[in-house]
Amino acid sequence: MRSERVRITVEIGLTIALAAVLNTLKLWHMPQGGTVSLGMLPLFILAVRRGLGVGILAGALYGVLDYFVDPYVVHWVQALLDYPVAYAGVGVAGVAAGAWMKAVRRGTVTTALWTVALPAFLLGAACRYLAHVVSGYVFFSEFAGDQPVLLYSALYNLYVPISTALCFYAALVLLPVLSLAEAAPTTSSAR
Repeated sequence: MRSERVRITVEIGLTIALAAVLNTLKLWHMPQGGTVSLGMLPLFILAVRRGLGVGILAGALYGVLDYFVDPYVVHWVQALLDYPVAYAGVGVAGVAAGAWMKAVRRGTVTTALWTVALPAFLLGAACRYLAHVVSGYVFFSEFAGDQPVLLYSALYNLYVPISTALCFYAALVLLPVLSLAEAAPTTSSAR
């Protein structure tokens, strides 16, 4: 039990670090914050493999780290919505962990990529996107110009689904490899 806690704690730490590194490799950086990158990929993978609680915790912790690395803040509520709440939303992908682990045990990972992982990624992305859209609607209306504020916010934050698509394509390669490693029997050399 204790070793499993340590393992998950280490996985969370490594996930946050890897997400931070991947987020620095920006394909596109939006003017008022937000990037197209693979930064969500480790968070999605951790959530799908370890569950809702671990996914939300890792996402929220990463959101706090991202706030300190690349902040764009106009109000403390906006900071909460755009950083820990938005990234905790990515962790909601963890609702699929049980179905994913069943697929790994049955050896149906290829099918589960499309029937389990893809819907989980879409759910996590939708939660993050919603947090950013609400934040944009409430706190960034001055940038909307003549267009409706909700439309402006919804269009501005389209970098989230674009990043999610990139993350899912990368996960098509990574999740099967990780599943093989997890399904492999471990040998103990304790004597």
